[in-house]
Amino acid sequence: MADSPEAIKRHIKLYLLIGATLFACTLLTVAVAKFEFLDFGSRGFGTADMVIGLLIALFKATLVALIFMHLNHEKKMIYWFFGMGIVFGFFLIALTGLAFSDPIYFEGFFGR
Repeated sequence: MADSPEAIKRHIKLYLLIGATLFACTLLTVAVAKFEFLDFGSRGFGTADMVIGLLIALFKATLVALIFMHLNHEKKMIYWFFGMGIVFGFFLIALTGLAFSDPIYFEGFFGR
């Protein structure tokens, strides 16, 4: 990591910059969800707003993983496991979406 006082100061400056970026992205997420002038797509909170919010969250999660969890200095095998976790996460989300689109499950769950 940091061996000299200059390197420590550089790391502190980087961490403060990343923290400010995360805070700004949080404010941007709230603004997209709450304010009408940042409303995309249909009026109110819709699919486009949700996608934009999730993209901001993805950017924030990437910053945290790379900088605070120090994944930007890891070996390739760590990136492979990290990528497979993302792929399996998307698979589980898709599987849940498919389960809700099944009419038999939908009728049984909501009692129609």
